[in-house]
Amino acid sequence: MKRKVAQSKSNYKWKRKLLVVMFVGFCFGSLFFMQNQYSRVMTMASSFSVQKTKIAFLFIARNRLPLDIVWDDFFQGGENKFSVYVHSRPGFLFNKATTRSAYFLNRQVNDSIQVDWGEATMIEAERILLKHALKDTDNKRFVFLSDSCIPLHNFSYIYDYIMSTSTSFVDSFADTKEGRYNPKMDPVIPVHNWRKGSQWVVLTRKHAEVVVKDDVVFPIFQLHCKPADGSKEHNCIPDEHYVQTLLAQEGHEAELTRRSLTHSSWDLSSSKDRERRGWHPVTYKYSDATPELIQSIKEIDNIYYETEYRREWCTSRGKPAPCFLFARKFTRPAALRLVNTSALEL
Repeated sequence: MKRKVAQSKSNYKWKRKLLVVMFVGFCFGSLFFMQNQYSRVMTMASSFSVQKTKIAFLFIARNRLPLDIVWDDFFQGGENKFSVYVHSRPGFLFNKATTRSAYFLNRQVNDSIQVDWGEATMIEAERILLKHALKDTDNKRFVFLSDSCIPLHNFSYIYDYIMSTSTSFVDSFADTKEGRYNPKMDPVIPVHNWRKGSQWVVLTRKHAEVVVKDDVVFPIFQLHCKPADGSKEHNCIPDEHYVQTLLAQEGHEAELTRRSLTHSSWDLSSSKDRERRGWHPVTYKYSDATPELIQSIKEIDNIYYETEYRREWCTSRGKPAPCFLFARKFTRPAALRLVNTSALEL
């Protein structure tokens, strides 16, 4: 009888130890599972927090950027939301001797070319800038700017405006009057795909890749789109046609907001200054740079395209909005006057 009681106690102790071991194992297993899940959640959260959506600002300059101080004010506070690339003449370096803004230090591309106005080298420079900017996967929009451009609003406003839509901003309209289309472009570029517009575009990453990968339209432009020199019948300025025609050719026009975000003044009829007549838009000098000028540009809310009988009303997030975020052409004294008088409110 005593032997049975002892055996029963022994079995009870063994079962109790087994339960304790199982319970401890379950606790450790649960702890390990929870820790593993927590690590996965934290890793995902970390990846989302690290992921950035940036705007690449692509500057085309002759040498240095005369308005770098204006852009320095603009970029402050927008860190991690933008990147800067500059195409300048071959060999030119942006260092402490050539720029007073840290945002432009060493931001020149290393394979720049000599750019001549009215030649295909201008659109080649654009393609070079896009090639470099696309290497950063965080860059989602690509803004082309000249060395005489100024921002009209602060960084936050411009960032939200550009990122609020999935479209590119490309000034694009049918070119039916000036006869710039060269029939030699056909059949590679049929006349019904021929477009004109401003070179100062804002592209989505998808459309930037289309431009960089293009090996069909660009060679045709190199051959048959050139400014008239007296012997050529067709006066063609490549940068006013290339991106617009390429995106039409590739069937992407439905993915565009067909207007530019950069204001240029081409109304020269009332100008008495002979320097302001010709192929180029008005250059704003010191005496022109007033708060009233900036306000008048900011108040433009629609653009009319005569060749298409189309009026483009400007919106952002479905609401009426200013048409322009940038403006050109400003001299350095003019731009600095605007900053000193707080006309730009950067």
